[in-house]
Amino acid sequence: MTDNANSAATGGDHIFFIGFMGAGKTTLARNLGTMFQRKYVDTDKIISRNTNMTVREIFERYGEDEFRKLETEALASLRNERSFLVSCGDGIVEVEENFDLLKELGKVVYLDIDYDGALAKIRSRRHRPLLGEYEETLRLFEHRLPLYKKAADYSIDIRDMSFKDVANYAGELLWNEGLL
Repeated sequence: MTDNANSAATGGDHIFFIGFMGAGKTTLARNLGTMFQRKYVDTDKIISRNTNMTVREIFERYGEDEFRKLETEALASLRNERSFLVSCGDGIVEVEENFDLLKELGKVVYLDIDYDGALAKIRSRRHRPLLGEYEETLRLFEHRLPLYKKAADYSIDIRDMSFKDVANYAGELLWNEGLL
């Protein structure tokens, strides 16, 4: 058995999409899933399904630390799956253990967007417990920026790109890398 076949058999062939809120990670995973007939999943949805609670409810009831533990559990659960396109919550990079899990389980694509561009794309504040006032959220963005870059195998600058353009670019990149 080759290394690639072994890594695929143990869930090592996932593609993870990371980036700040509003970058379009879920939309990209869904669009690429449709384009390439691949399953896609969202870590926040895994957590919500496992807890029967929304992300906001978890934050309000148990706090961010507990949510981060659930996020790590959601990532680890993907060891038993194959070939998922995974939209990660924007804070997935806040926990060091998650860096190891992401590398173990597949490749990481960072959707690089500027702060104001990310805010412009956010449709609803309701599901975003860490979206605060402008300056507070800017500090969070600036804190996470080097973490996204550290975790990424690939980076796509999505500034001034439509969701369709991002999907086409990412699809071509990942196809040419032999990942789709």
